[in-house]
Amino acid sequence: MNPELLAPAMMIASGSIHAVVNAILKGGRDKMAGRAIIDGSSALILLPATLLVPLPAAAWPWIAGTALVHCLYLYSLVRTFDASDYSAAYPILRGTAPLVTAALSIGLLGEPAGARELAGIALIGGAMFVMVLGRHIGRAGLGWALLTGLTIAGYTVIDAHGVRAAPTPHSYIVWMFVLMGMSTVTMFALLSRGAIFASAARQWRPGVAAGALSIVTYGLALLALAIGPTAPLAALRETGMVTALVIATLFLGEKVTRGRALGVAGILAGAVLILL
Repeated sequence: MNPELLAPAMMIASGSIHAVVNAILKGGRDKMAGRAIIDGSSALILLPATLLVPLPAAAWPWIAGTALVHCLYLYSLVRTFDASDYSAAYPILRGTAPLVTAALSIGLLGEPAGARELAGIALIGGAMFVMVLGRHIGRAGLGWALLTGLTIAGYTVIDAHGVRAAPTPHSYIVWMFVLMGMSTVTMFALLSRGAIFASAARQWRPGVAAGALSIVTYGLALLALAIGPTAPLAALRETGMVTALVIATLFLGEKVTRGRALGVAGILAGAVLILL
């Protein structure tokens, strides 16, 4: 497949799978334990692959940086879901991310982007916020959701540069997941003073499934970023909000409001602008 079509296709698929992972996390009783299981199992699954891929060489600083930012992201994500409803918080954190990513990658780092792509990015980001019209979210939930969106933008830009600096994309993917999983489990174990391990024993099955899906979702995103521009692709990943809405409606018993319907239409319109 043409790289110009392959990268967007991988990113759109990544967004849909990512919504499933976050729904599994939201459905768990102990969010810290759930996230530790997800990232720890991802690391264990890919650990044998470290023998099959080269060391990331020049990408080590990027991997270290993304591990740190991912830890902050995961902590703020857990706090977001603890403090607010999935359907109210998720559009805010995912809507913030593409706008900040574009500001960093285009405005600060000088990556090229056309007017049509910029319009599509703005439309997708704005449509996310339309989806929460009429939804209540407390000040704490809003603050954590916005911080989560900022960290998503941060690790997206870091990983876009890191995966291009590595000897191969697969080398970066494998070593990043292993290091990130070790860091995440360590962080949540320290924060909970070891309590996550007792909770993990009661909810490990969905967490392991989500861990495998995490490899697929973010692996696809990194493969896309290795061959395509950062900001438009990051925005396309937010089409996963359509999947998130389906999950919230069918499995969480939430209603499709006018704001949500308009938001989905805006996301799809923005994606069309980027893909044209």
